Amino acid sequence: MDVQKYFLRIGYEGPALPTPTLDALQRVHRCHLRTVPFENLTIHSGGRVRLELPHLYDKIVHHRRGGFCFENNGLFSWLLSEMGFDVTILAGQVRDAVTGWYGPPFDHFISMVTLEGHRWLCDVAFGGSGFELPMSLETEEPQKQGHRVYRIRRAGEMHFLEWQDEERETGLWTELYKFTLDTRHRGDFIEMCDYHQSSPSSIFFCKSLCSMLKPTGRLTYMGHKLITTQFPSDEAGTVTKASRELTDEEIPDILKEEFGIILESQLVPKDETMTPPLNIF
Repeated sequence: MDVQKYFLRIGYEGPALPTPTLDALQRVHRCHLRTVPFENLTIHSGGRVRLELPHLYDKIVHHRRGGFCFENNGLFSWLLSEMGFDVTILAGQVRDAVTGWYGPPFDHFISMVTLEGHRWLCDVAFGGSGFELPMSLETEEPQKQGHRVYRIRRAGEMHFLEWQDEERETGLWTELYKFTLDTRHRGDFIEMCDYHQSSPSSIFFCKSLCSMLKPTGRLTYMGHKLITTQFPSDEAGTVTKASRELTDEEIPDILKEEFGIILESQLVPKDETMTPPLNIF
């Protein structure tokens, strides 16, 4: 990996060989989120997602693409290691907001960084529900990030990432995904990566999507829609969303102008209803 080219790709400005500090970890985490899209467009433009690190580096850094968790978090964890951080790969299971069921084991690729005895959860690929800065694993207390509040609740060996009602109406906590701190390996995720490219129970197979965090909100393409999410500017504000329909002809220009993505093959827009999985985890 050419770390400097990665830094240039994500707009990270700092020392050529940064010291692995919490400030550096926070800044590189935020930079990646704000510049590298969360997307699955390879699946819907005639390709297959591959997890070899040189391939991911070429796709995301040289071709300025993005990816879903196995790609974005897979490459990001390599960057952190190259920067000198103590990185442990973890596996999560994402909770379906509609059914309340969890995805299969190895459903989500995440990382833990241990820095001066303090453990941090890193995740630059959880779409619209993700956190902007690494989350402390040393507390179950709420952790506020901008207008959002998260916490990591523990139950035995299991950890649950939760967030509070974003609309500020109920104050209730909702589980996003669960994980243990058991060490995992990159090869452990190959089967689930294939599953998400072919299963009618996976959002990535059923919907073509591309989403990126902006300083004031999030921009998301899905199927034939462009969704703009605006975050509140103060404590009393609420999240607002606006959506507009796109034609097939408009989509390539939107991807290029708003996300910096130029596909080599034609995209087939897709927005189908997912089939509930047969197994409940």
